[in-house]
Amino acid sequence: MHTVITLGTLADNYTFVLESQGEAVVIDPGEASPVLRTLERLGSRLLAVLCTHAHFDHTGGNQELVRRTDCEVLLPDDSGADRMLGVGPFEFTVLGTPGHSADSVCFYLPEVDGQPGDVFTGDTMFCGGCGRLFTRSPEAMWASLCKLAALPPETRVFCGHDYTLENYEFAVTLEPENSALRARLAEARRLASDGSVTVPSTIAAECATNVFLRAADPNLRRVLGMESATDVEVFAEVRRRKDRF
Repeated sequence: MHTVITLGTLADNYTFVLESQGEAVVIDPGEASPVLRTLERLGSRLLAVLCTHAHFDHTGGNQELVRRTDCEVLLPDDSGADRMLGVGPFEFTVLGTPGHSADSVCFYLPEVDGQPGDVFTGDTMFCGGCGRLFTRSPEAMWASLCKLAALPPETRVFCGHDYTLENYEFAVTLEPENSALRARLAEARRLASDGSVTVPSTIAAECATNVFLRAADPNLRRVLGMESATDVEVFAEVRRRKDRF
């Protein structure tokens, strides 16, 4: 069993401290100070920093954390291959998920002892959204999103930024009569008003309401006038519209 502590860092980043039995890992530390305060409060030893990709807003705290805790830093490569990664009490599946960047990965902890699985998606998938395609490859990003969508429905989703409100404001411009989207938008507005974090979501919720995962949905295809297009073509059109939103 483990605990996930969500930290807001920089302007809208999420950093995650995972703690179990006095040992911890941190995922995507945009800055070090919130992580160090959390470790001191928990009395936990930091074993490693894990990064979903090499962009500075996900790695900015690395050097300070190494200096202060003597932890190791595990950066992704751009092989795209899935692999296992054991760090202390944590057994991650590292999922190759290129699309936002060539080196993007997600860290998946499967269900154990009745605790739902967790996936840390960086900038590949957000609550209601996905990252920009700096690789310029909608094919790669669509394949990566499909890989995440195939995880168990109850898996909790911890993403790298709080873009939830904007994502659902965009989604309802495409499907204003979609009651599920409107409900997610109302919830995002409530959380924003309360100053609350919008994670975790779940794979089930994202498959149902994340417009970037719904390229096969007949209603979305009808709205876009793309009934006969491929899923990748539909996804790419939605991403282009979001880029202009």
